[in-house]
Amino acid sequence: MLDQKLIRENPKSVAENLSLRGKFYDVSHIHELTVRKKEIDIEVSSLQSESKKLSKLIGQEIIKSQNNNSPEIDNLKKKGNEYRIKISEYEEKQRVLDKEINNGISDLPNFPSKDAPIGKDESDNVQVKTWGDPLKESNLKSHWEIGESLNLFDSIKSTKISKSRFITLIGNGARLERALINFMLDMHTKNGYLELMPPALVNSDSLTGSGQLPKFSNESFKCSNDDLWLSPTAEVPLTAFHRNEIIDLKQLPIKYVAYSPCFRREAGSYGKDTRGLIRLHQFNKVELYWFCDPSKSLEAHQQITTDAESILKKLNLPYRVVDICTGDLGFSSSRTFDLEVWLPSSKCYREISSCSNCFDFQARRSSIRTKIDKKNTFIHTLNGSGLAIGRTMAAILENGQQIDGSVKIPDALVPYFGSNFLKTT
Repeated sequence: MLDQKLIRENPKSVAENLSLRGKFYDVSHIHELTVRKKEIDIEVSSLQSESKKLSKLIGQEIIKSQNNNSPEIDNLKKKGNEYRIKISEYEEKQRVLDKEINNGISDLPNFPSKDAPIGKDESDNVQVKTWGDPLKESNLKSHWEIGESLNLFDSIKSTKISKSRFITLIGNGARLERALINFMLDMHTKNGYLELMPPALVNSDSLTGSGQLPKFSNESFKCSNDDLWLSPTAEVPLTAFHRNEIIDLKQLPIKYVAYSPCFRREAGSYGKDTRGLIRLHQFNKVELYWFCDPSKSLEAHQQITTDAESILKKLNLPYRVVDICTGDLGFSSSRTFDLEVWLPSSKCYREISSCSNCFDFQARRSSIRTKIDKKNTFIHTLNGSGLAIGRTMAAILENGQQIDGSVKIPDALVPYFGSNFLKTT
C-alpha cells in the first residue's frame, strides 16, 4: 500500500511513479479525499483540545463554587456536550473517509524501483545472465510425453475427480515430487531459513495484506460459506504471520521457507499450456520469504535470488536470470528478478521463480513495523519461489531424457529419490 501522506502532499510524484508501469493511474480523487481527511483530522484535534480545556474549567468552577449545579456550570456542561456531539460527528466522517481512502489506495500497485529497467511489457525485460549448457538436440520429447510414457501422472482421469488443469501424480511421479520438496526444504534450511508449514486456507485480510485482494479476487478460489480462500502462494500466509506486529530490529532479517500447495484460477490464460505441469489450478511450491531491515533490502534481494538459483545449480538445470521491466512488474513488487529454466522441447526458457523486493508495500498493508531510532518504521519484505515443484519436475524430465526413454535423475536428488534413473516399470 502506498503512503497516504505522500498522495496528499505530492500527488503528481505518485502519478509519475505509477506511470512507469506503462499505464495511467488517476489519483486525483484519492488526493481530494486525503486532503479532506486531513482537514477533518485538524478540526477533530482542535475540538478535542477545546473540550479538554472546558473539562478542566468545569472542574475548577466546581471546586471554586462548591456547587456543581450552578447556572454557570450548567452552561459550561452544555457547551461540553456540544463539543462531544461535534467530535462524534467528525469521527464518523473520519471513519467513512478512511474506508474510501483505503479502498482507493488498495487498488494502486507498488512503485517500480528506480533500478528496474524501464519498459512496457515482457519484451523489454533484460537478461542479466545465463548458467549451464542448454540441451538443443532435435526430436526431443516434451515433459508430458515423457510423463505419459513413464506413467508418472494422469491428467485425463483427474478431470473425473475435479476438472481440467488438475493432475494426479502416479508412482515415481509422486515420489519425484516428494523428493524435490524435501531436497529444496533441506537446502534452504541449511542456508539459514526457518521452515514453516502454514495453513492452505487464508482469510481476506491475509490476501489484502500481501496484495492479492482486492485486485486479483478473480484469480483465487473462495470458500462459499466462510471468509476463507485457498491460498494462491505461501507468500500470503507468510506475510500475514507477522501482521500487526512490531518486530525487534535485532531479530531482522527473519528468513522463512515454506512448502505449500497453491491454488490459482489462471484467469486469462485460456488455451495456454493446457498439457503437462506448467500451468495448473493446483501445484506445489517451496517459497522463500524475508522480513528485512529497510536499509538492507537491496542486498537481501540479491541473496534471496542467489538462494533460489542454488537449487537450479544443484540440479544442473540450465537457466537464465531476467530483470523485469517496470511495465511487467507484479502488483506488489518494486523490483523482480525472474529465474527461467531451459525447456528443450520448446527451445526456450520458462519462468520457474520470481524473486521480488516489495520494499514497504506489503508491510504497510499488513502493519508490520520495527523501531529505528525509537520511531516505528515499516519493514521491507521479499519473496521468491525456491522453486515451483511442477516446473522443476518438467525441467528434470526434459533435460534428463535419455535415448532409451529413461530420465537421468540429478546427482543431488538421488539420495532423496533413491535411484539414478526414471525408467518404465
